[in-house]
Amino acid sequence: MEEKNKEITIREAQRMVDEWISTYGVRYFSELTNMAILTEEVGEMARVMARQYGDQSFKKGEKSKLGDEMADVLWVLLCIANQTGIDLTAELAKNIEKKTRRDKERHLNNPKLNGAPASENEKPEPHGAHSKPSK
Repeated sequence: MEEKNKEITIREAQRMVDEWISTYGVRYFSELTNMAILTEEVGEMARVMARQYGDQSFKKGEKSKLGDEMADVLWVLLCIANQTGIDLTAELAKNIEKKTRRDKERHLNNPKLNGAPASENEKPEPHGAHSKPSK
């Protein structure tokens, strides 16, 4: 395996995961099983996010493992990419180009992002402001 703390490219990460699977993991789980595992790992990441940045609190003795949960998500995503023949380096480059073409002006002109006040039509009603239906 690679030297600790070395920067890893996406392509290298895919190769390292594949090497680990063939050395220690016997074989990849099925694509559908890995999709279910990816969903589980995203849920574990969401749980940490809800506690660290949201309104929930950690249980006594529980600690934030956000980086570890993100790495678990990435691991399974790399597994799925490997077993489906996806080069994530190439796909990410294409995806960034697509987003740039599509969104290069949209976000710059979004008043919600650039600090300008939102128009009245964009402001959500305060919680509980909806009128109750009459009986």
